[in-house]
Amino acid sequence: MRSPRRHPLLVPALLCGLAVLAARPTDAADDGAGRRGDDDFGISAQVARLYQDAAVASRQYEKGHREAEAQRARAQRLDGLLARERREIAVLNEDVGRIARAQYRDGGGLPLAAQIILAGSPDELMRGQHVFSRTALAVDNAIDKSRRAEARLVADEARAAGAWRALERRSAELAVLKKGIEQKLDEARWQLQGQAGASVAAGACRGAVRLDQPPQAPGAGAWVAPVEGYELSAGFGSGGARWANRHTGQDFAVPIGTPVRAAGAGRVVKVSCGGPFGIEIVIGHPGGYYTQYAHLAAVAVDQGENVVPGQWIGQSGTSGNSTGPHLHFEVRVTPETGSAVDPVPWLAARGVPLG
Repeated sequence: MRSPRRHPLLVPALLCGLAVLAARPTDAADDGAGRRGDDDFGISAQVARLYQDAAVASRQYEKGHREAEAQRARAQRLDGLLARERREIAVLNEDVGRIARAQYRDGGGLPLAAQIILAGSPDELMRGQHVFSRTALAVDNAIDKSRRAEARLVADEARAAGAWRALERRSAELAVLKKGIEQKLDEARWQLQGQAGASVAAGACRGAVRLDQPPQAPGAGAWVAPVEGYELSAGFGSGGARWANRHTGQDFAVPIGTPVRAAGAGRVVKVSCGGPFGIEIVIGHPGGYYTQYAHLAAVAVDQGENVVPGQWIGQSGTSGNSTGPHLHFEVRVTPETGSAVDPVPWLAARGVPLG
């Protein structure tokens, strides 16, 4: 039988080893750069960045489209000017021909010796020479003007063609850029929704994803719409097979991953992942009202956190009892279901008309 005194350092060594193992980061812990090692949080941030990139690309594309329309109008005006220049050149050419024919008929083409012989007097000879000089000068001026006009026409046509080619090339580049960003965004959106579905199935939230907040617009009001770039779909009180009684909120049709904003200042009283609303957030506001944001794909706030108007609190999705990507938005007089009021007139009364 071995004596327990033979390894007096065994127990402390084991305890130290267990402490070291407990202190080691797990696979989902920080990767050394302040980020999670898995993709759960990275895909949310990627969608948010791509969402902003797509918005910028869309604005640039629309700006290029407007510039193309303006350039098209300028090109049409220039075509009119060039057509007028062509007509003027044709008139100049006719003038040159007419002057040359008149000069020939008037004897401008005769040699000087012949004009001296045929002249009846010195005065007649001088008058003939004067007429000839003026006619020759008119012909030279007309030819020079015609040549300048033709050179200007060629330069104007080349400049117009070059500007149009550059604009078409820029428009094509913007279209390719916009399409590429939208393809990446669409792929990332469905990855995000897949993670949301897994969270709802497990009934456990993945935790808040800290998104880079957009700069607040100067003079922003105390209340804002919960999303931008939306289309209103199912409204408050509408019927349907998906609801036990009537629809209790206002739906905003938006793509997956669209940033969801706090409608007003308040405190997050609930973050939940599971049930018919899928991933949802409830915010309590001063004055006794609550707003709910449901069917999300991700959350960007924690329960108990204070928020300001327009702050990104999550990303839209189609989690829970949802037939397609949208945000379900409710206004309540209590944090729980069954106390909803129509959010459209409620927001309108606070300076946020929806349309």
